Amino acid sequence: MSNEKISAAQMRDPNYTPPMHLAIPLGIQHVLAMFIANVTPAIIVAGAAGFGFGSNSPDFPNMIYMMQMCMLLAGVTTLLQTIGAGPVGARLPIVQGTSFAFIPILIPLVAGKGVEAMAMVTGGVLVGGLFQAALAPFIGRLRFALPPLVTGLIVLMIGLSLLKVGIQYAAGGVPAIGKPEFGSLENWTVAGTVIVVTLGLKFYGKGMISSAAILIGLIAGYVLAYFMGMVNFGNVGRAASFALPQLFPFGIEFGAGAIIGIALMSFISAIETVGDVSGITKGGADREATDTEIKGATYADGLGTALSALAGALPNTSFSQNVGLIAMTRMMSRHVATIGAIFLIVCGLIPKVGALISTVPIEVLGGGVIVMFGMVASSGMKMLADVDWNSRNMVIFAVSLSLGLGLMQVPEALQHLDGTVKALLTTGLLPAAVCAIVLNLFMPHSKKEEE
Repeated sequence: MSNEKISAAQMRDPNYTPPMHLAIPLGIQHVLAMFIANVTPAIIVAGAAGFGFGSNSPDFPNMIYMMQMCMLLAGVTTLLQTIGAGPVGARLPIVQGTSFAFIPILIPLVAGKGVEAMAMVTGGVLVGGLFQAALAPFIGRLRFALPPLVTGLIVLMIGLSLLKVGIQYAAGGVPAIGKPEFGSLENWTVAGTVIVVTLGLKFYGKGMISSAAILIGLIAGYVLAYFMGMVNFGNVGRAASFALPQLFPFGIEFGAGAIIGIALMSFISAIETVGDVSGITKGGADREATDTEIKGATYADGLGTALSALAGALPNTSFSQNVGLIAMTRMMSRHVATIGAIFLIVCGLIPKVGALISTVPIEVLGGGVIVMFGMVASSGMKMLADVDWNSRNMVIFAVSLSLGLGLMQVPEALQHLDGTVKALLTTGLLPAAVCAIVLNLFMPHSKKEEE
């Protein structure tokens, strides 16, 4: 093993390539930190559409394919960021993955409609990705519209809107009607094991163990579920050993609801990417991100999402948990993230990997997403900590949160609206975001508060 010492300047240099005995474990650590979060959106969306669970379903292989594409496209779009192509890519250690932020928009679009609903999702993701890429040259000038008050509220709403999914999965899945085992002690024992192990390792583990706490917690819950007879490996043997992506495997359809909802979330995702780029340069190199890096990252984010649509996958974005790894390891080498991307691409070309992941019982996944979705909400709270809580900002937050949560909890309040408009508004997320942005732009500050 090499005894080469790495200087502080090399650690801060994105173009530095560390020795392979360090680069490979660090690259795999990036994958471990985001792996489960990367495939979970596909499982949730497929489950909401009605073809996600039950190996006997004729549409079940479509979920395996979606998971496979989530891994493959995460690797490909990460390479866009780390290696770049012309103006595309920040050429920083940015790890891309399937975004949780779009799930509250996607669930109402596909709910109970089967695999056919994925054609409209594909059209929305394609347009949304191109729209985000088009924002790249202007993204720096648009940040004024999204101060911590707005972005914190949006992230908080994303987390809150997903909590119901976590509880349903932990209790046994959806729908609950007609399932006497829903909420059983067996289901909650498995989900609770995941939560307890995850928290124990997060607080008492160190280094890679702490970073991969959720993954290890899921493995612990999986082992318990196996001994309880809840794991079925039948699909693993039937899955192919190698498969290439297909072009528009679900078809493509352009619907107003999908395009508007996904495009609006793409704007928010672009701002999130700006924050992630700034977090990486500050945490790993003690400097501000350059305009070129921000534009390149936004281009890659948007074009990566558009590429995902071509393969039937879901929107892609930079992963914030990997930003935390950069701050912890202080290793800024983009080549480390490139190694992780190659690992993801290899996994994405092997359907047996997706089939193996699909053997994870929904109760195990529920324990993991309860932690993950809760972390999304707490990240929003952390962003809100930077807000000056004067009366103006309190009113903006109060009205936006009340409107968003209220419509989410009582969708019947909009039963007389058109189906597309109703689907967008009852997500809760979009009305809260739009309300906060508009009020923040047009609500005046009092003279006392300005002073």
